[in-house]
Amino acid sequence: MSPLKRASVTKTSDRHPVDEVLPASQLFLYGLQHLLIMYAGCVAVPLVLGAALQLDTHTVAIIVNADLLVAGVATIIQSVGLTRFFGIRMPVVAGASFTFLTPMLLIGGEYGLPTMYGSMIAAGVFGMLLARPFSLILKYFPTMVTGCVITIIGLSLISVGADLVIGDDPEAADYASTRHILLAFAIIGVIVLVNRVFRGFVKNVSVLVGLAFGAVTAWFMGLTDFSSVGDVGWVGFSTPLHFGAPEFKLVPIIAMCVAMIVVFSEMTACVLAIGEAVGKEVTDRDMARGLATDGLAAFLAGFMNSVPDSTFGQNVGLISLTRVKSRYVITVTGVLLVLLGAIPKMGELVASLPGPVIGGAGLVMFAMTAAVGIQMLQKVDYDGNNNLLIVAVSLGIGMLPVAVPTIYQNFHHDAQFILGSAITATVLVAFVLNLLFNHLMAPKGTSEPTPVEAVRTGPPPDGGAEGTEPAGPASGAPQTSGTAGEGSD
Repeated sequence: MSPLKRASVTKTSDRHPVDEVLPASQLFLYGLQHLLIMYAGCVAVPLVLGAALQLDTHTVAIIVNADLLVAGVATIIQSVGLTRFFGIRMPVVAGASFTFLTPMLLIGGEYGLPTMYGSMIAAGVFGMLLARPFSLILKYFPTMVTGCVITIIGLSLISVGADLVIGDDPEAADYASTRHILLAFAIIGVIVLVNRVFRGFVKNVSVLVGLAFGAVTAWFMGLTDFSSVGDVGWVGFSTPLHFGAPEFKLVPIIAMCVAMIVVFSEMTACVLAIGEAVGKEVTDRDMARGLATDGLAAFLAGFMNSVPDSTFGQNVGLISLTRVKSRYVITVTGVLLVLLGAIPKMGELVASLPGPVIGGAGLVMFAMTAAVGIQMLQKVDYDGNNNLLIVAVSLGIGMLPVAVPTIYQNFHHDAQFILGSAITATVLVAFVLNLLFNHLMAPKGTSEPTPVEAVRTGPPPDGGAEGTEPAGPASGAPQTSGTAGEGSD
């Protein structure tokens, strides 16, 4: 039997709780809770992307609004379904994934936005085609491979967060300004304090609280400029292909497709955790529809000036906390995201946040992503095998372009692009070494657990249900408690 068909179903009536339609007031309030949980992580990706690529405020606002729109559409499709090919029909929330951030930064910086969006479209098609057969190759992406990649995602983005705090122009008068650094530290302190003092819902929105604190403090410090907010309308959507016709180039497409494979591995673990949390069987076909929706979201993102969206792990914790299992609650969350995406003033307001505010909150999210990856690596069996060597070599090669960005400057341009991506390099090395040592040359009867098995065998998180261990940690705000059962991803 496929590992995707092991979750048990607890059935108390003809209608499963997942399919229950709650009263309108409850649907709205619970849907709003899920929105608040994922909002900070969702907008953080386009904010970091825009700041790192030095895009103007209005352009960043377009990407923020487009991302909310695409995330809303993907969330609605996941919860309600669209034909027999899309939508897992479970309480799955979609939002911007940090996994795509590094390749987007590299592609956008090297080739420009049209190529970045062309790569998204191609990766989306790749994802939709790969969705069904992915379950057949899941064993080649065990916890060890996924843990290495997630660790690298977090570590490689820390420098991006630092640049947002100190600035990227050493000649500027406010470069590495003391007050900018102290503001970032203050935001980090608020996030830590909220996590220490509060529990449950307030703890889950700690990053959002930190961003709000940072925005207010920055305003008093004279670091914010909200003048552009008044220049945009209240209602409207960004024009498809706003940045021009998409351009398709092989190497950037490969980099984005690699990120899609990593996202698929994360989503598989996350969805199985949701299945266990709500007591509903997740079949191979269910998983294929969910993965295909992630591919569709990337495809739509390429046309709608967004960033790719994937399943948010932190919302699994909220399901366990509230024990509200209805997928129609998530449908309301999707509708609210679409409505927010149709308010240009909101996107302009968020895009006006200064670098130290984005960087301060981002540092926590990036570091927590790395911490979750390390937590996953703790589940790997290192006795009597070469797994420790695989982890060491994968992380070492992955960190090279982070530690020394110019290390591959004498290589061919295409090789520079592939090897210079910490995520791509780590995936390739970890995948090849795992395939070599644990499959082609492995003694019979030995294998690493898949990400799905890691989810099920991990210790139950604090305040959550067993089986909600790391799921999609790169898909939003950090898991503040160190697990996916509580806190933000």
